[in-house]
Amino acid sequence: MTLNPNSVYGRIISELHGGEKLRSCLQCGMCGGSCPSGPDMDHTPRKLFAMIAAGQDDEVLRSNTFWYCVSCYLCTVRCPQEIPITDIMYHLKHQAIQAGLYTTDAVDFSETFIGHVENYGRAFEFGLATQFYLAHHPLGGLKMGPMALAMLSRGRLNLRPTRIKAVRQLRNILNKAKEIGARG
Repeated sequence: MTLNPNSVYGRIISELHGGEKLRSCLQCGMCGGSCPSGPDMDHTPRKLFAMIAAGQDDEVLRSNTFWYCVSCYLCTVRCPQEIPITDIMYHLKHQAIQAGLYTTDAVDFSETFIGHVENYGRAFEFGLATQFYLAHHPLGGLKMGPMALAMLSRGRLNLRPTRIKAVRQLRNILNKAKEIGARG
């Protein structure tokens, strides 16, 4: 099979360091099963990779999957084939932006997440969900209530954010990364 270098698959293979490992995907589902954002994704990473291999570029780039990736690297760490899944998600974001195929919700979710990391140095799940749902799906947030209460009762949900000690240094690093990204 000849690989189209302009396809989503071809670009991952040729442009992304380690992207060629996508060819070795076993479709085991470890990535989707490990993903904390999986329930919000319209396709699991496993299904998205099958769609990429099948040449469904438009559907792939319109997916919300990579926008809901929180870059926790659980999928990458647990992948038996050592596929750089999180890096592929970033690459897909760039391809979707270049193609003009992305949803406002996904971009807003991503920006809300980045804002929390910039302010606190880490994710603040309760704040992220609250801010996002209030801004975009006020009634949709209600369905999260039972899960939030269960997590709170088990001490797994903080109602207030905690800030890392060196948040100013992290902001400097992130600002430098933005500068470099804007150049290239």
